[in-house]
Amino acid sequence: MPTLHIPTSEEIHVIYGAGETAVGTWVSGLLEEQAQQVAALEARIQKLEDQLKKNSQNSGKPPSGDGLKKPSPKSQRQASGKPTGGQRGHAGHRLEAVAVPDAVVRYTVPHCAHCQATLNATAVTRVETRQVFDLPAVRLMVTEHQAEVKGCPACGHETQAAFPADVTQSTQYGPRFRAQLVYFHSGQFIPLARTVEVMEGLYGQPVSEATVVAAVQTAAERVAPVTAAVMAYLVNTAEALQCDETGARVEGKLQWVHSASTPQATVYAIHPKRGTLGMDALGILSRRGGWCVHDGWASYFQYDLPHALCNAHHLRELTFIADHTTCIGPWLCVISCAMSNTSLTGR
Repeated sequence: MPTLHIPTSEEIHVIYGAGETAVGTWVSGLLEEQAQQVAALEARIQKLEDQLKKNSQNSGKPPSGDGLKKPSPKSQRQASGKPTGGQRGHAGHRLEAVAVPDAVVRYTVPHCAHCQATLNATAVTRVETRQVFDLPAVRLMVTEHQAEVKGCPACGHETQAAFPADVTQSTQYGPRFRAQLVYFHSGQFIPLARTVEVMEGLYGQPVSEATVVAAVQTAAERVAPVTAAVMAYLVNTAEALQCDETGARVEGKLQWVHSASTPQATVYAIHPKRGTLGMDALGILSRRGGWCVHDGWASYFQYDLPHALCNAHHLRELTFIADHTTCIGPWLCVISCAMSNTSLTGR
């Protein structure tokens, strides 16, 4: 930003002494300097005001950056004009009765509701039915595995029968229970302490956080070949790869979840850095040559591959322009791009 030079008393005296022409030249230069400084300050103020006005609804700013002042929801979708609920001609769906229920409870008619005459020996003319769909009472089923031990009458050596390969402890949780630990914690993103509460609430079985961690680690080791195959697919597929990064708290500190996906597969990785260090740790963009769709974050352009920008982010930025500015000249290409549902590209 240009700095305005303020002349001293001695400099002003010298200028006036030089005559009218010198004074005019000096005043003209001073006004030009002031105009430059005012323009720079206006641009700076506008930039700062724009930063304050931006939120997750009108820019690429994540919702976590909105703070306590959350913006009002603003969907890009247009109203269809149709009434809410099921539409005329819609087939509809409901809970249908099953032909063979798991259990049947019969309620008898011992006497007439009108005259109280006994009906115990009267034949049933028909049966009205109602079905209730509910969960059965659930608790852990304990299976005891017993291995016989026999002593050889010939040599006295004891031989024990083999336990199943996955039965290694005197007491342990089975694969279905451990799979649910992984599902709730890693699949549904439920914290450790709450996962423990969920399992005790559902099954009445206290479980430690260490058990949850061990189950997750075991699952990760077993799916490692699948993860490697998915990674190879995302590196080599001709489909456009959708990439994103979003903040997450790890032990109270901000880290970044990096994702790469197609409609068929997705890989996530968490890293302390949002930029290329985190993207390199994911290990896909650095080995890929195909299209990459993203939000325009500068780090993506460090990779020499064809890029496409996400139209959802274009529309948010256009929302900001429509709400807070009057100049849209530089965005005419983006408007045309968004309206045609295509993406800007570049190398």
